[in-house]
Amino acid sequence: MLRGQPTAFFQPFIDTATGRIAGVEALGRLRQADGTYTSVGPLFADPHTPTPDLLQLDRTLREDALQRFASAPDDWFLSLNLSPRWISQLERGAELPSLAQLERSGIDPTRIVYEITEAAGDLPSLTQTVARYRERGIRIAIDDFGSGYSQLDRVLDLQPDILKLDMCLFQAAARGGTRGEAVKALAQMAEKTGCWLIAEGVETETELDFALECGARYVQGFLFAEATAELGASDSHQQRFASLRSRFVDGKLAQQTRLLELRQQLAEFVTQLRPWAEHGGPLSALPDPQAFPGLLRIYQCDRTGTQITPNLEWNGMFWRENRRYLNHNWSWRPYFYALLAEGWNERRLALSTVYRDATTNQYCLTASQFLESGQRLLLIDLDASQLPGFAK
Repeated sequence: MLRGQPTAFFQPFIDTATGRIAGVEALGRLRQADGTYTSVGPLFADPHTPTPDLLQLDRTLREDALQRFASAPDDWFLSLNLSPRWISQLERGAELPSLAQLERSGIDPTRIVYEITEAAGDLPSLTQTVARYRERGIRIAIDDFGSGYSQLDRVLDLQPDILKLDMCLFQAAARGGTRGEAVKALAQMAEKTGCWLIAEGVETETELDFALECGARYVQGFLFAEATAELGASDSHQQRFASLRSRFVDGKLAQQTRLLELRQQLAEFVTQLRPWAEHGGPLSALPDPQAFPGLLRIYQCDRTGTQITPNLEWNGMFWRENRRYLNHNWSWRPYFYALLAEGWNERRLALSTVYRDATTNQYCLTASQFLESGQRLLLIDLDASQLPGFAK
């Protein structure tokens, strides 16, 4: 028995390009006799809640959301949660209640997004239903993307327009570490497949920064607004968002300035190294790298990426030789062939992005400079966590 009056609440999506509200997600609430509201989430998560009751609740909430969304600005979209369980129960080719409901509302289908959790439901039925939605111009979002039940093949089969990052994963990733790198990889996948990315659960400025770092098209969360029964004005959060975005951009510009300074310092260091690298000499002839507390090693490769000298490692006091990686070819590493291409084409010192070294588990940054008319490549590996402004 469901207690309370089903009511749709709305939480806005902030467009990161404009800072304006671009749309809202409808979230289910039950209005109690004392005027308070409770979330319907626990009901849907409880296996003991009768399925007919859930189906009726789901449709009632969507009906309420559609009716009240009719008064929203014309450029907004409405995101509605749709359970794959209901789709799996439909007979092949049967009328879709969600489409009939939408048609009765009179709302342009291109303003509707259906959010589907990809972890459940019969994939063939889901794929066919999604195709029918697309015929009407409805967009499809995958909810909780990256959660413990994610199946990448299902996501690719559904070809969504939008990916909503799993909130728990996103918030953990914003704190850094391996989850941060994994979410950035998911964001790159979204970009390459033409999906818009929504960062859900943005509650702090750090989480907003991470969402912007990932290229999120929209952000949603308590940092800007909780879900409410009323629809706000499009520009409700524009001024605040602009201020936060400016702070983020200023931080990125400062980071780029530090990169330019580091590049200049490294170029000067390479100038000191060049005579030794080109003509050889004892380790004692190498310069003291006091300007680079995070320097890990120096080595040389041929132009195909094969290491032709030992690693020369600085331990804080003196240089030592490590021959372990002689004749290893590093061109398989994405950052390495990028260095090869940039250094060869521009014939100047090239700098990689920060990456995590799989062998040492360190965050590193590699500088490279071609020598002897491009026949050899001098490389310098740095511990990024020891560089100002690059700590992870």
